Amino acid sequence: QVHLVESGGGSVQSGGSLRLSCAVSGYIYTAYCMGWFRQAPGKERWGVAAIDSDGRTSYADSVKGRFTISQDYARNTLYLQMNSLKPEDTAMYYCAADFGDYCSGSGLALIDVNYWGQGTQVTVSS
Repeated sequence: QVHLVESGGGSVQSGGSLRLSCAVSGYIYTAYCMGWFRQAPGKERWGVAAIDSDGRTSYADSVKGRFTISQDYARNTLYLQMNSLKPEDTAMYYCAADFGDYCSGSGLALIDVNYWGQGTQVTVSS
């Protein structure tokens, strides 16, 4: 059984930074695509960034240049460094994984996710 556990959310002022972490436990596949999704109240969940087991990354246009996704293979941990945060970044952030496949050219699609974390809240005030 695979478990994804997020941490690092919180409240920050506009322009601030946060780093989210996602600890992965259980069986780890050789090939995978992992990513971060976010969902604001009343809105759909959508992909923010993704990275696969070969280190290829992809980002949503709205976060390019501000967010960086990375992974620590030794610690089985996924990160999302978020800089220059804006109020519109306020959402619940979810760690997600598609084990057994590499990321597609557009990253990790919602339909391909087979494991989710419980989510961590990020609130950015103006």
